[in-house]
Formats: sequence, C-alpha cells, structure tokens
Amino acid sequence: MSEESHPPHEGHMTPRKLFYLALGSVGVVYGDIGTSPLYAFREALKPVAHDGVTRFEVISLISLMIWALTIIVTIKYVLFLLRADNDGEGGTLSLLALLMKTANGHTAMLMLLGLMGAALFLGDAMITPALSVLSAVEGLKLVTPSLAEYIVPISVAILVLLFVVQSRGTGAVAKFFGPITAVWFLVIAAAGISHISDDFGILAAFNPYYAVSFLLHEGFYGVVVLGAVFLTVTGAEALYADLGHFGRRPIQWAWFALVFPALTLNYLGQGALVLGRPETMSDPFYLMFPQWALLPVVILATAATIIASQAVITGAFSLVRQGINLGFLPRMEILFTSETNTGQIFLPSVNAVLFFGVIFLVLSFKTSDALATAYGISVTGAMVVTSIMAFEFVRARWNWSLPVAVIALAPLVVLEMIFLGANLLKIHDGGYIPILIATAFTVVMWTWRRGTAILMEKTRHTDIPLASFVSSIERKSEHSPAQVPGTAIFLTSDPESAPAALLHNLKHNHVLHDRNVILTIRTVNKPRVPSHDRYKVEPISERFSRVELLFGFMESQNVSQALATLRKTGLKFDIMSTSFYLGRRKLVPDAKSGMPYWQDRLYIALANAAANPSDYFRLPANRVVELGSHVII
Repeated sequence: MSEESHPPHEGHMTPRKLFYLALGSVGVVYGDIGTSPLYAFREALKPVAHDGVTRFEVISLISLMIWALTIIVTIKYVLFLLRADNDGEGGTLSLLALLMKTANGHTAMLMLLGLMGAALFLGDAMITPALSVLSAVEGLKLVTPSLAEYIVPISVAILVLLFVVQSRGTGAVAKFFGPITAVWFLVIAAAGISHISDDFGILAAFNPYYAVSFLLHEGFYGVVVLGAVFLTVTGAEALYADLGHFGRRPIQWAWFALVFPALTLNYLGQGALVLGRPETMSDPFYLMFPQWALLPVVILATAATIIASQAVITGAFSLVRQGINLGFLPRMEILFTSETNTGQIFLPSVNAVLFFGVIFLVLSFKTSDALATAYGISVTGAMVVTSIMAFEFVRARWNWSLPVAVIALAPLVVLEMIFLGANLLKIHDGGYIPILIATAFTVVMWTWRRGTAILMEKTRHTDIPLASFVSSIERKSEHSPAQVPGTAIFLTSDPESAPAALLHNLKHNHVLHDRNVILTIRTVNKPRVPSHDRYKVEPISERFSRVELLFGFMESQNVSQALATLRKTGLKFDIMSTSFYLGRRKLVPDAKSGMPYWQDRLYIALANAAANPSDYFRLPANRVVELGSHVII
C-alpha cells in the first residue's frame, strides 16, 4: 500500500481515471504476484524431477498453475472478496473491524483469527523482499557465471538501499511503479508467446483434467508439488488489502486486461520450453530469453522485485497503523513523508524489524531455491484465515443462509487447506521460519490487547466517577482549589471517570483552570470519520466539559488539528494558553494478575517502548504536562 486516499467513487469514474488507477494498481497491487514466474514453475518441477520429467507432468503442472490463478485469485479475490469491504477498505484488520460490529458471541475467536491473519501478512512482508530480490539477481549467473559468488552481496546491497530510502517517502518514485511493472508484464507475456510454438501441446493445460488427474495419480509427490504450485498465487492478499487505494473496478480491469493474460502466457511458454528442451528446467524463466536480452531482463526483473518489495513494506506500515488505532499494538512513532498524502507514512521501528528480518533471511538461506520452501506457509495461512472470516462476513453482512454460505465457500476453504497442508510438509526445510515470525507477532498483539484490558479493569476499581467529582469540586468552600486562567485538557481513555492527571494536579498543585476539558480519543470500526462527525461535546458544568474525538482506523490521530476545527463550533479556548495533561503510568508486574509473569514483562516492555502520547497525538510540544503514578498489573 503506497498511499492513502478515499476509495474512488465507482459510479462516476471516467475512462481516463479508470485507466490511470488500473495502471497504478499494476505496480502496487500486482507487483508480488507478477514476480512469481521467476521461481514458481522451477520449484514445482523439482519434486517430480527425481527420475526425469514426463510430458504429462509438465502439462499437468502448468494446468495446476493456471487453475490456481483462476480459482483462488480470479474467483475468490477479484470477483468475490473485493466486494466484501469495510466502507471501501479491504484487508484482514479492516474485515475484522467490520465483523466486530456484528460479532455474535464469538468475538475472541474472530479477534484471534484477525490477529493471525495480520501476523502472517507481516511474516510475508519479511520473506517477499528476500525471495523476490534473490530470484531476480540470480539471473546474473546466466549472464556471466563468474558473478555467482556476488549474488548474495548484490542482493543485500539492494535491500539495504531499499530500506534506507523508506524514510524519504516513496511518492516521488511511486508514479513509475505502474509503468515499470506494466512493461514487466508485457515482456513476460511476449517471452511466453515466443515459446508456446516450441510445443503447442502445452495448450492442453487449459483442460482441468490434467490438474486433477496429476493429483490423483502422483500421491505424495502430488501434495509436495502443490506447495510449490502455490507460489503462483503469492501476493493475492495484496489485491484485497489495497482495495481502498484504487477501488474495485481498476483492480479488476488490471487483472483481466493485463496481469492474468501475461501470467498465463508466460507459464505456458515456460512449459512449452521445457517440453521442447528438457535441459532448460534448471531455470526455465531466464532461459526463455536469448543471451543478448538476459542482462536487460535481469535489470527489469530486479526493478520489478524492488517494486513488489516496496508494496509489501508500505503495506506492513499501513497494517501496523491500523493495528495501533484498533488497540492491537502500542503507539509507535509515525512519520509522514508527504505533506499532501497522509497515507505515505514511515514507521522507523517497523522498518528496522523488517530490515533485520529480511537481511537475516538472505544471509541464512542464500538462494531463492532454499527460501522458496519457507515462503508458502505464511501466504496459505493468511488466505485460509481470510476465507474463514469471509464466511462470517457473508452470514452477518450479506445475510446468506448457512447452506448457501457453506456451498459457496467450503470448496475454497478445503482447497486452501490442502495447499496449507502441502506447505506444512516443508517445515523442516525452512517452513518453520514464517511460523515463528507469525507466532511472535500474534503473541505481541494478543498480549497488548489483553494487558490493556486488564490494566483498564484494575484502574477502574480506584476511579472516581466524573459526575460526582465535578459536583463536589464545584461546591464553593474554603477548601476549594485556586482558580487560574486558561484551559486545561485532560486526556483519558475512560470519559466516565475523573482522569488520574486531573486528580494529581489538584493534589499536588491545588489549582483548577477556568475551563477544563475531559478529552477522550476513540477509534471507530470504520476507515474514516467525516469531519462533521469528528467530535462530540457535552457540557458538564460551568467549568467542565467532556469532548470525544472520533477517528477511523485508517486516519492519523492529529488532535491539535481536530481541536482547531472544534474551536469553530463554539468551544472557545486559545491553544497557546491551553495545557494538555497526560497521565503516565509506571507499571509493576504481578505474577498473580490476569497474565503469566512473562506476559506481564512483555506488556511492560511494549508499554515502555511505545511512542510518547504527545508525539503520537501531535500535541503542541511546549503545552504538555505529564503526571505519573504506579500501577501493579
């Protein structure tokens, strides 16, 4: 996801607008799936190459790939899931936020599924850059064999540069993503067309008989092959995740007009090449090109894989921001790399985690062959999660009956479970890597969600109801605190209780401002909140009022900007004579609390690493006062 924008209005899209949005989606949405021909067919051939590859096996493998693209990408994602949106937004957490509105007694299960899907996507964000860049650079071996020993250093250098430039924003180069990737698809389509004539028998792959017959007759090898075949559809989750950036129609047009035909033609060409020249099965993609074209194609492939990696990295940034706003992750520093486009963001901590993970994978696995075995689990797992959540979506939001939902979605779930089972066979060959990554991310998000709920429950026992506090403080007496000019804004997560910072201020400073605002910031289960619905103001007394600011989970929570808008509605205060009071808690672990001791320590570490609220909510730096307290969790 490279930019945030309101989803284009589907009904008023001119052909010109449709073309440019479709072209943009080619670079961002289809970059990952577009680089799969570099390694998918090569990896699928390996399990059946032990005693020579037969004509039937080659045709069957291409048939499996074409029908995987047809069933999983075209039917599930392009035609079905793109319609399952949350106010125009797609993706695992968007779907989770939508389903939480109508969860019927199984909120915890839905939440766990959503967290697993998000964690698997973050694991994918580590593996994709490593695998894609390695597979592209490995083409240099065919240009000059002496370059083979430099493949890993060159790949590392490219990835280091890719992560370094993240902080500068991608807006300046993003405009080239679509055209470069479109050229890539045209080149691989042309390469495929030029080789189909090597053996026209490859066209039999359109017949699903070959795919089904292969699986029925190959037994165990057929299951192993499925794990490699699934590499054909990696990147399909990006279709759904980037729905809000381009809209449904541009993504669909790009798929049917360019991407699907190009991928199909290329796989057919690779299959025909291997049928005509079996010795090319070592690297059928690059061997489709004449020697003079190899270097330009390697350069173009590298550019395409960098673009694919960029799309996944910025997708991870966007997903993490959604997770923060929905309460699954602690606040993190978010830098905006564009003055006009709030979707172009940079999260230094996420960038660092992804960078070290990607470099570790490249240095550990060293070749795309080795890394490809680790790849499928995170992708298949994410797809299974999405399908299960989609089942809940059609029941709750589209009001499908149980039999209809089962008939429509059960075949997809079964197919993806078979793919997942095939990929799980690779656990000992590196498949444990994405499982470990996804497990770590899931534990972090679950711990943060659970720990925050426990913390709120513990503090609620000692809270003073705001109404009774205001009533008592407004009674004039000789013990009334001194009144000072200006406005004090107290940030709190519980608008019904007196904020701890307000109580500490009275206890230690014995003063009360002319105007006191109890401010709560809440994220709603929709992507964006219209400006006229941004705030709710409730007067409590002459000196106290309660304000609630509402943000969507795709929005930056800029409190200063929202308060500036609020002043226009009649809540009068001068920002330069306003103080923002924040409560800072010192957390102390307690083994007898609601979580195990290790989870307490993890929660405290996450809380300590969280970004300062004044920075995250973009409060005026010189107007913030922090008051602390100890809390045992």
